[in-house]
Amino acid sequence: MTEKQADRRTRKQTDDATPASSENSTLTSNETATRTYYESTDVDRFYDIVWGGEDIHTGIYDHDAEPVADASRRTVERLADRLADHLAPGRTVLDLGSGYGGTARYLADRFGCNVVALNLSEAQNERHRAANAKRGLDGLIEVVTGSFHEVPYGDGHFDAVCSLEAFCHSGDRARVLSEGVRVLKPGGALAFTDIMAAEDTPAEALRPVVSRLGVDTLATPAFYLDRLAELGLDPVDFDDHSGQIARHYVRLTADTRAREADLRAAISPAYVDGLLANLPLWVDTTRAERLRWGIFHGRRATA
Repeated sequence: MTEKQADRRTRKQTDDATPASSENSTLTSNETATRTYYESTDVDRFYDIVWGGEDIHTGIYDHDAEPVADASRRTVERLADRLADHLAPGRTVLDLGSGYGGTARYLADRFGCNVVALNLSEAQNERHRAANAKRGLDGLIEVVTGSFHEVPYGDGHFDAVCSLEAFCHSGDRARVLSEGVRVLKPGGALAFTDIMAAEDTPAEALRPVVSRLGVDTLATPAFYLDRLAELGLDPVDFDDHSGQIARHYVRLTADTRAREADLRAAISPAYVDGLLANLPLWVDTTRAERLRWGIFHGRRATA
């Protein structure tokens, strides 16, 4: 039995010994909603047509007219810069909620490191594996179907852990952070982005926009900073790029309207109608400064 198999068995035995609870039921429902959303053909084609189908993240823009795909790739680059001292050939990074695999491919190509890409959606994962093979990076990237609420690796396994805007889909973000830090080697680095609520924004004000994420509330920057410190990361920093999120949703809305004919030819009219109704809500919410966004990064203590 390998170390990974033993770890999985131990974790399963622990779970089996724990009575079922409403909390676990809610988490399962949350994961099902996330998986269903990302395995929708409509969602897949929307990300292809408007976002480019590689990096589906909030972008860091040089100018207002910059393509969404270019700004989204810049976000990946900035996050990778925060991990650069910890990645090289022979080292391994875990990407939590890896989506189509753009981040995993970028890290493997730039650093020559090994990447484990953990993601709920097998449909996305199949596409991810095919893209890796086409790029000749399948030898460096292992795509694993699974949940970031229960990472199937032992303690201290990875030199670095990263994620881009996946935690906003979680119904238990404290657990996700605990898992991410648990599998990080002493001295290892963690970096992630997420869409968050401003500290003084009431949850009910955001429900119309976050409903499509399958959650009722968002985390705040203070929540992440406090929790990461409690988990032993030192130092912990937040590169606040909140000014970019309004620019991103304005750009995304404009692109969606400009490509409405292409979208209607490729995906269901009901989904396009939903996008055109929902995206302006995001624009209004970001312009009202009710959301925050940026890059968290920290290092696990060596002691």
